[in-house]
Amino acid sequence: MTIHREGYRTIFVVGALLALINVVAFKFLCAEYCWISMSLLAISLIFWLFIVSFFRIPNRKLTIDDSAVVSPCDGKVVVMEEVFDEEYFKAKVLQVSIFMSPANVHVNRNPISGEVLYNQYHKGKYLVAWNPKSSTENERHSVVLKKGEKSILVKQIAGAVAKRIVNYLKVGEKVTQSQELGFIKFGSRVDLLLPIGTKLNVSLNEVVQGGVTIIATL
Repeated sequence: MTIHREGYRTIFVVGALLALINVVAFKFLCAEYCWISMSLLAISLIFWLFIVSFFRIPNRKLTIDDSAVVSPCDGKVVVMEEVFDEEYFKAKVLQVSIFMSPANVHVNRNPISGEVLYNQYHKGKYLVAWNPKSSTENERHSVVLKKGEKSILVKQIAGAVAKRIVNYLKVGEKVTQSQELGFIKFGSRVDLLLPIGTKLNVSLNEVVQGGVTIIATL
């Protein structure tokens, strides 16, 4: 397991603040209320380890399959339905939404290999990620990848807690399946918009792994 580069600054800042708080607590409380200081130290250590784990990248054998759409993130499938896409396709598409809890790995990966046709950031609200309106009203970053005659849209969506979306792709860039697409900090959701008629390989509420689980077959 390694730590994602997006986490270096956060881990350092949180660690420094917690260290300062604990130094002050031990200096002014330990003489009479040492149990409070020790409890604060334990809570601080658990919280810091949680922050470190949030930015983890576990060692995995990533899926490379030209006929497959792999999961762009870890999480649970919460939506599988046909919707009308107003942003790019201007047509009906098959939407698969994956909810990421704060405990999930939060690196996002390319579901297919191909060319980046579209890359757009949208300001928006911070509704809870499982709210159906979060797909169109929340802060989000949309990317369209084209492979052959088929294109899919990957939408990174901020939630009530996640308020920073990082996207590494550029229009015209050629990308490889399961390589890093971006990162969302502290819990959120990723939507996949697929062509109508795409064969899905997952079911509602199924737990999936980014870069590993095959979501659909093109």
